[in-house]
Amino acid sequence: MGFSTALSGLAAASKNLAVTGNNIANANTTGFKKSRAEFADVYAASLGGVSAITAGSGVRVANVAQQFKQGNLNFTGNNLDLAISGEGFFSLAASPTDVNNRSYTRSGEFKLNKDGYIVNNQGQALLAYRPNGNTVADGFSTGVMQPIQINTIAGQPRATDKLSIGVNLDASKPIAAVTPFDKTNVNTYTSQTSGTVYDSFGTSHIFTTYFVNKGVVAGDPTWEVHHYIDGNPVNLQSGAAFGELKFDAAGNLKAPVNSSGVVDGLFDLAPYAITPATGASDIEINKLSYFGSTQFNQKFSVNELKQNGLPAGQLTGIDTDKEGVIFARFSNGGSKTLGQVALSRFSNPQGLSKQGDTIWGQNAASGDPVSGQPGSNNFGVIQSGSVEASNVELSKQLVNLIVAQQSYQANAKTITTENQIVQSILNI
Repeated sequence: MGFSTALSGLAAASKNLAVTGNNIANANTTGFKKSRAEFADVYAASLGGVSAITAGSGVRVANVAQQFKQGNLNFTGNNLDLAISGEGFFSLAASPTDVNNRSYTRSGEFKLNKDGYIVNNQGQALLAYRPNGNTVADGFSTGVMQPIQINTIAGQPRATDKLSIGVNLDASKPIAAVTPFDKTNVNTYTSQTSGTVYDSFGTSHIFTTYFVNKGVVAGDPTWEVHHYIDGNPVNLQSGAAFGELKFDAAGNLKAPVNSSGVVDGLFDLAPYAITPATGASDIEINKLSYFGSTQFNQKFSVNELKQNGLPAGQLTGIDTDKEGVIFARFSNGGSKTLGQVALSRFSNPQGLSKQGDTIWGQNAASGDPVSGQPGSNNFGVIQSGSVEASNVELSKQLVNLIVAQQSYQANAKTITTENQIVQSILNI
């Protein structure tokens, strides 16, 4: 009798309809991966094996396999939304405090929770490699994954220790008529310029340089440079009250030079104790550069005035680059590296346990996770401000739906035919 064979066909077709229907239902689910029902024929086993003329006992569903084909990337404009272009899964912790209970996803719809951690819609925390410092150049500890908590208070201030001043000193200006130098007497210096530097608290201070034309000294056009912070003199580390800039006959900087005799235009200033005292550390500008300065017959001009200090700042945004490095941006113009998104991949992704919410878990069939950095070792890159769409192709799924329906109807017809045969026999 073929009732059991037809019933197996009905069950298989019903499963195929369910799988196809699930694909269609999740056509708009971020990070969803479509599935397909995989079938295998069934034969009754016997000690002598299966005969060549055995008709078979029907069909069974061998597997419902997910297809991890790349989905399209949809731009959202939300910097916390992340998409993987290529291989890999985001690594998630069950919660910011339970980092060893991990799962994996392709859905990058992330946001901040009340404690400032980056989490998904289920409250699971995005894991990243711990930064070794505040910049990308400091690298990351790829053996240490941790949740990412955004500093929502302030950007750390940074004390100025490097200052670069590029000027043109007017060669036509006469030597100062009055000596010695006195910053309160404009007749004792030729030009001046000022800029802002910062102490360890992020407090701003005015740094002023006075230039005094000394004429030709030992065959070289020479200028004295006197340095002040908040109106107070700052000596060189050597103890000298001022430095000297020397130029060649073409008007290019000739000195200061480094230990190898190469022109670098650098002075090291002695520490400046803040007056009145505030408790901040002394300002130590140990690299004051005049490299690129000139002496031409043109008006005095400041072509460059840069320093590396920062005041305190408020958080203004979060950025993620294609290597998955997450930066916090602050209103003071500074940034801080918070971590690098940790990706994972598996030898057999189809073996992953389906946990719902477009989340998968590791098991024996999938193999152990291999972790890595985006853009390296065959891992995909990160697209910030985007999410990966479902890889369901609706037109193909609708065709599959028709095929599954026809299969269901055909197996139902087999049962009807078998029933008619039985009735014919019973009515003899």
